[in-house]
Amino acid sequence: LSHVDAIASEPLLAQFVVPNGQPVSGISCDAQEGQRIHIHQHLLILDHGKTVDIPANVGQPAGGQCIYWLHTHTPDGIIHIEAPLNRSFTLGGFFAVWGQPLSRTVAATAYTKSGAPRRVWVDGTPFKADPRSIPLLALTDIVIEAGPPGRFTVHGDGVPGGCNFAARFSAKSNAFARGLGGARGWFF
Repeated sequence: LSHVDAIASEPLLAQFVVPNGQPVSGISCDAQEGQRIHIHQHLLILDHGKTVDIPANVGQPAGGQCIYWLHTHTPDGIIHIEAPLNRSFTLGGFFAVWGQPLSRTVAATAYTKSGAPRRVWVDGTPFKADPRSIPLLALTDIVIEAGPPGRFTVHGDGVPGGCNFAARFSAKSNAFARGLGGARGWFF
C-alpha cells in the first residue's frame, strides 16, 4: 500500500485544503496575533521512525493578510496559540488550520495500515482516544508514531526519547528573559 493509495482510500483526506483566511473549525485568521491567550505546545510526528516535517508559517496564508490563532513560526514542531479570547483548542483544530488530515490512522503524511501500530503520547502518557481531541494546553508535548519505531531512542516506558518540551521551553524562555534584563513572559 503506497502513501497515495492510503490517502485515496481514506475519504476524509480528499477534503483537506490549506485555508487561505476563512475561519476554520471556529478559529479565525486575524490581522495580528491575539493577546488574551499566548501558549505553546510541541508536536512530533514519526512515520516509521522518520520525522514528519511540520513547516514554518502554518496558519499564515500567503500574502500575509492574516494569522490564525493556531500557527507556527519555525519548522520545529512548536505550535503557537495566540488568541484574542479565552477558549480551548485541540490538536484537530491545528491540523485543520494546517490543512492536513488527522485520524486514528493518519497524521499528515504518516499513516498506518489497518491493524498496524499507531501510538500517541501526551506529556509522556499514552493517549488512546481520537488524537483530534487532544487538548492544546500550555507546554503540552505530543508524539504521534505511525508504524514501528526507527532510529529514535525509545525509553523503557515506550515513549520516544528527547521529548521533554516543558523543560526545554522553560530553559530557553528563561535564558531569553535574562537577556532582556529579567523580563518574564512567553518568548519562543
